[in-house]
Formats: sequence, C-alpha cells, structure tokens
Amino acid sequence: MTDFLLELRSEEIPARMQAGARAELEKLLRRELDAAGIAANDITVWSTPRRLALIARRLPQATEAVSEEAKGPPEGAPDQAIEGFCRKNGVTRDQLTLREVKGRNTWFAVIEKPGRATADLLARAIPAIVRDFSWPKSMRWGAASIGTESLRWVRPLSGVVALLGDEVVQCEVHGVTSGAVTLGHRFHHSGDITIGNAGDYAMKLRAGHVIVDHEERAALIRKGAAQVAAEAGLTLVEDEGLVVENAGLTEWPVPLLGRFEEDFLSVPPEVIQLTARVNQKYFVCTAAPAQAGASGEGAPPTEVPAAAGTQLLANAFICTANIAAEDGGAAIVDGNRKVLAARLSDARFFWDVDRKKTLAQHAEGLDRITFHEKLGSVADKVERVAKLARWLVEEGIVTPDLQPRHPRAGGDPALSSSAAPETSGTPAFAGVTREELADLAEQAARLAKADLVTEMVGEFPELQGLMGGYYARAEGVGGEHNDAVADAIRDHYKPVGQGDDVPTEPVTVAVSLADKLDTVFSFFGIDKAPTGSKDPYALRRAAIAVLSLIIRNGLRLSLERALDAYHGLALAEQRPAISHFRLSSAKVETWTPDDDRYPPVNELTYQILADRDEDEAYEPVVWHALLPYREFEERGALGDAELSDSALFVTKDFVSVFESVADFLADRLKVQQREAGVRHDLIDAVFALGGEDDLVRLLARVKALQNYVETAEGANLLAAYKRAANILKKEDWSSSPLPAGGGPGVGGPTPEASNTHPQPLPFREGASEEIAETGEEDPLALVDDPDMKTVNDAILAARNADRSAKTLSYTPEAAEKDLIEALAAAEPAAASAIVAEDFEGAMAALASLRAPIDRFFEEVTVNDEDREKRASRLDLLARFRAAVHTVADFARVEG
Repeated sequence: MTDFLLELRSEEIPARMQAGARAELEKLLRRELDAAGIAANDITVWSTPRRLALIARRLPQATEAVSEEAKGPPEGAPDQAIEGFCRKNGVTRDQLTLREVKGRNTWFAVIEKPGRATADLLARAIPAIVRDFSWPKSMRWGAASIGTESLRWVRPLSGVVALLGDEVVQCEVHGVTSGAVTLGHRFHHSGDITIGNAGDYAMKLRAGHVIVDHEERAALIRKGAAQVAAEAGLTLVEDEGLVVENAGLTEWPVPLLGRFEEDFLSVPPEVIQLTARVNQKYFVCTAAPAQAGASGEGAPPTEVPAAAGTQLLANAFICTANIAAEDGGAAIVDGNRKVLAARLSDARFFWDVDRKKTLAQHAEGLDRITFHEKLGSVADKVERVAKLARWLVEEGIVTPDLQPRHPRAGGDPALSSSAAPETSGTPAFAGVTREELADLAEQAARLAKADLVTEMVGEFPELQGLMGGYYARAEGVGGEHNDAVADAIRDHYKPVGQGDDVPTEPVTVAVSLADKLDTVFSFFGIDKAPTGSKDPYALRRAAIAVLSLIIRNGLRLSLERALDAYHGLALAEQRPAISHFRLSSAKVETWTPDDDRYPPVNELTYQILADRDEDEAYEPVVWHALLPYREFEERGALGDAELSDSALFVTKDFVSVFESVADFLADRLKVQQREAGVRHDLIDAVFALGGEDDLVRLLARVKALQNYVETAEGANLLAAYKRAANILKKEDWSSSPLPAGGGPGVGGPTPEASNTHPQPLPFREGASEEIAETGEEDPLALVDDPDMKTVNDAILAARNADRSAKTLSYTPEAAEKDLIEALAAAEPAAASAIVAEDFEGAMAALASLRAPIDRFFEEVTVNDEDREKRASRLDLLARFRAAVHTVADFARVEG
C-alpha cells in the first residue's frame, strides 16, 4: 500500500470556485479508480489560490488479476455471430467453452485479465481527469487556443505533480509534463520545491510559506482577525462567508487592522459593512463607548441611526494580507485604507444625494420600472399594496393592539427557536385609532418601494428596503409615528424565507402581508402559478411568508374575503381601461350582473356600477370584464376590444383563482408545519370540511385533533368512525344525520349546527328508493370488501327529512339507547364548542361517544331483518359520522 499525491497548479483560482473544484477533483478520481477496480477510502483534497491538491492514501501497487466470463451465442449459431463474439472479447474460437443453459449448449468465453500497475492506471487517469473537469467558467490559452479541441481550465495550467509513493507518475497534460517539483509562495519563496512523497507535501509547502490546507487558513483568519480587533479594544463582526473567501484568496494569511475617517460613520453601518465586504473583502468592527480610546488609534465609535438592531460601528476595518510584511503591514494597511476611503466616499455621496429628494419624489420614478408586462409597473403594484394594506386595517384584521403569539403557540417551525423574541404583552400602538393605523399603513406602503430608484440601492441592490427605512427616518415620515413607518418600509420584505424574522409591529405586518398577498394573487390571476420545480416569481416563498405572518400574529384573515377585496381593488384600478372596453354586439350576447351562469360581482364592483352616470353605457362592459379571459376569446369578442395588457388580469375567473390559491396555500402550510410536527393528514382532514380559510382557527382545530387522535381513546374513536363509515358506504346509505338532541324515538327539531356536514345533495339518478338488502348480520363482515360500490352521496333530500322526523316503532336495545342519548348530549356540546372556537372542548364532547359506539357495535346488529330497525340504526351511524365531521373529516385521518 502506498499514497498517491496529485497537484494541479495554475494561475489564481477564484475563491468562489474552490469548494466546487475540490469536490469535482475527488469525484473524478474516484470515478477513475472505481473503473480500474481500486478501492479508495481515504481521500483528502486541499486548495489554495494557485493549486488543487489531492492525496489518496493506501492504494495498492497493482490491481489483482481477475477472470471474467462472457456469455455468447448458442451452439449452432452462424459462424459470423461466433466470430464477432470472439473479436469483442479478445479471444480465439478454440478458447471458447460450451455450457448448458436452460437445456441448450451455449458458448462462453473465459477472459483472464492480468493485474495492472497502479502507476500505469493513474497515468491514464490524470489526463482524463483534467480533460473532464467542470468549471463554472473556463478558458483556453496559448497557440492551441485557436482550436476548439484545446484544453479548457479555469486559468492557464502551469504544473502537475503526480507521485505514487516516491515515484513520479509519468503523464502529460496539454504540453505540461508531470513531475515532483512545485512552487512555493509567490513573494516569500523563490525557486523550486521538490516533493519526496505525499507525506512531506504539506510540510515542504509550509516551509515555502504556503499553507495548503484551506481549513487551516480559515481558522488562522478567524482567530487572527478576532485577536487584532480585541487588541484594539474592538469586537469583530463575525462573517463566516468572508472568512472562507479570504482563505481562498491567500496562501499565507495575515489579518491586519486599519482605521478610516470617522466622518464616514455618518453613513448607515450596513452600507459601510457592505462596501467593505463586497468591494474590498474587509471585516468591520464594533465597540462599546467605554472601550474607545483617544482620537486616531482607538477613536471612539460613532452611534449610527438605529435600524435592524445595529450596534456602534467603529471606524476600523480588518484586511487579510497574503504576506508577512517587514514593517508589520503598515504600508499594506495604508494602501487598503485609501482604497476603502474612495469606496466610502462614493457611498456617502449616494447617501447625501438620495436625501435631497423625499421618498414620495423618489416613488414617482417607480412607473418607469415594469413589474410584469401583464401586471403593470412597480407603481401599479404599490397602488394595489397600499389599498390592500389599508383594507387589512379597516377590516380589523391588523389592529392597533396587535398581540403577537408566542412562536410555539402558532406552530410555525420558522419561529420555534429559543432565540425568537419574546413579547412584553403591551400593545405596540396603544391609543392609536384604527383609522390612524390605516393611514400609517397606507403611507408606509406607498413609500415602501421608493428606494428602488435611489442611487444607493442602484449600487447595492441588497440594501432595498433597508435604505428606504433610513431615508424615511431621516425625513421624519409619519410624524410622531416615524419609527413605525420607517420600520415598516425597512422590514416589509420580511420574512424572506423559512427561518427569517417575522414582523410583529402592526404597520409592518399590514404592509408586508399586503405585499405578499398582492404577489400571490396577481400572478395566480394571470396563470403564472409555480409548476414542478419552476417558480420564477418566488411564489412559494411569498406563500410561506403569508402563512408565517398570519400564524405568528394570530391574524383572523379569510382568504376568500382578501381575494374578493383584492379583485375589487384591481377592478377599480383598471376602471379607465375597462370603461373603454367595447364588445361587438354581433358576436356576443348581452349579459347582466344577475346572470347566474357566472360568479356574482363583489361589493366594490356594484359600487362602480352604481356610481356611473345615467348616460354611461359601460355597465355590461364592467360585467364582461369579470368573465374569464378565455371565454372572450372563444366567443370572438376581442376583435374590437381596447383593453391594455395591464388590465387583463382582472378578467380572470374569481372562483378558479380562489380555488387555486387556496390549494396552493394548503400545500405550503403542510410543508411549513411538517417541521413543527403537525401531521399533514390532519390538515387535509380539516380542510376537507370546506369553508375553512381562517388559518389561525384551522391550526387550532388541527392541534386539538392531533392531541386527541394520538391518544389511545382517540385511536379507538377513529377506528369506530371508520367502521361506521364503511358500513354506511357499503349500504349506499344517506349521509344525512338524525335530528340532534332528539334521535329515534325522541323527536324534536334539528338544530342547524347538527346538519352542516355533509349537506344532502340531489337524488342520484338510478338510485333505488328502497333500502339495499345485503343480508349480512355482522356489520364488520363486508367492511373490507374490495367490491364495494362507490359511495352514494346523492340521496333524496325530502326522504332524508322525512326519515329524520320519524320516531322509533320499536323499543331500542340498551346499547342503542345509550348511543342515542350520548349523541343527544355530544352534538350540541361539540357544536357550541366549535362556535366558541374551543376545539379541545369539541374533542372532549366527541370523546364521550367512544364507549357508547364501541358498545353499540358489540351488542347491536345493524343489518337487522326488521327493515325499520335496520334503517334507524343506519341513520344512527350516519348521525354519529356527522357529529364527528363537525370537527374534521375523519376519513382523511391516517391510522
């Protein structure tokens, strides 16, 4: 066994490509070794700016000889087939042997492959590795680069070291011959370094001022930067990405601390940090005022505007040199200070110029930015978001006394860490009226995107939102509520993804939620929903943000109401375009708003219709604009139309958009809640009831359901439910329950709450009005019968009502009577608890049915020969099923 060393030396490899290059090199070597039958269990890969290095330990000197068999044609096959088989396997005809395969003699070739020297295999593998290497970007060089067949590498390849043990693996790659000689540090070492074997490679390079292990360099930078900051009485702002990048830029890293002018601290700290990080790869530092020294070295840090939890930023930076300078790095620091000063001067210029205009003036430029060709400009989006944010407040969804829920109470996995902020319980906007809050939300929404046209965001797009908050704070937008408006502008993009902070301040919540809802609604309205892995408009991320905002803040938002309001706002926004929308009377009949073939218009639409002048003739035009766009096309109604693309999205069918969005959010909710341990089948079970689009109420119901079904008692009730449902399905029985509080032999009216799920449907054509006779006495005997017919969901409503009003003509058995009485008590209790949103209480009411239903199945024959008894008992099971359905559709619960 021996070790193999491979070094591929080139000009500087970009730091961002080195991690991928290390993985690619290991993958390709393993591919070549596996093809040769050599096992490589221990492979180490290193990288520096000028080299990729790999050490594969404990490789054999040669591969073992192997004997392989190849099956050929049967005996008697044409000579051409046998000769072709021999050529393919490199054997002669007299080397073939006959063996019986399934009663027929067949030719076999036994191929003896002798062992091969590992060095020979590696000599073939190295050029293949270099040739097949995949880089994000690569280049050709030299005279050979005029041809497309020349080698492509990230930078010109200058040397190859290939050693197996102490011996050089002879090979050539693009005119570069392998050897045992490499180079050390570009400045600290001159001349060649001869490597003896893989064992002394790292040691000899270290002597040449090259630390070949990238992880060791990263550790030195991490520790050294923190140390020089501490020596100056400062605290390093940790940035692991910057550590890795600097490790990829240096072979002999030396962190050095420098200072820049204090005047630059008037620029927001995020701008300073981003300028230093992106442009110069520098770290920044913070310090408490008490830790500051005198002016100059250790100058006191300046307090910056409060935003996003910023600390006191010191006028210090830490750069990572690639040499150990004789003057201790003074010249290097001075040079870097001058470069950083130039960058910060640009940033300060942007900061000063942007503040010469108000945010409202900046916002006027948003109409020049296209949001989407069918959705108008960013200014159009801002208008929709502002109106929707106001609506959220005016409807009492976002209130001045908004009380964020504890993260764990909401079940949001993105907020379940111990680091989540705790709330004090004091309303954030005590004393602010709903109208005042609506004004603040609308004002913040109208200015939220204004910084997109500023000079600063043009230079640093990462600062959008953040800079808007700074400009709003400096301008004093919002008066006494300036901080609330500025924070809303700053944070309205949050949460950006799973795990991001979720806003909890009322103004911010209103603007952020309106922004995300507009994104989801508008793109679904123009048929741009995500498909498969494609989500070009980040709608899945927007949906997760919507869910997080609603759950974290306990917002009682009906999705249907929100979409209806949005649709009305969009329609009002496009009124000028719609008023000029003319239909050809020769091709299209006239429809009126009371036409029941189409969804009803919403309140805002009626208001638009009502506000028209007497002589205006666009009432049917507005109604037509609510119809699906495809229907206009099918009816040939678009020939004379003058409707802009930006208005087409309001023609989308309201019902289809609502269903699509609801399904989409339900899927995202299951994904989000999976990490919190919430079962997806229980979410499905609650959604299946229909009409539930209040996510806070839905999750409360799911939580109560999960807590119950995971108990032994819940499992027993679930089993009883499925037993009852299967019997009713087999018997093709009505889903309409008996009167609540009465039941067979009791009488009395049927409360509305007891008959809500499922509603009786029209009688199914062809269904028998008589009760189906199966002749089965055991109610469990046919439960799992694979030949069950499709459940009969369409029983005559009149027959159901008539049956419900009947009294028993016989004396019920004890277990039957107990179940009737248990249902009479449980149904109203569960219904009342659900109205009060006490879902634990509803589950407790249903739990009282477990013992009676179990006893009923044990002691009572459902399919009795007496038709009256059989009908009454099936009705009783239907009533039990309906009672359970008041909480969830147990048919969708697994287990």
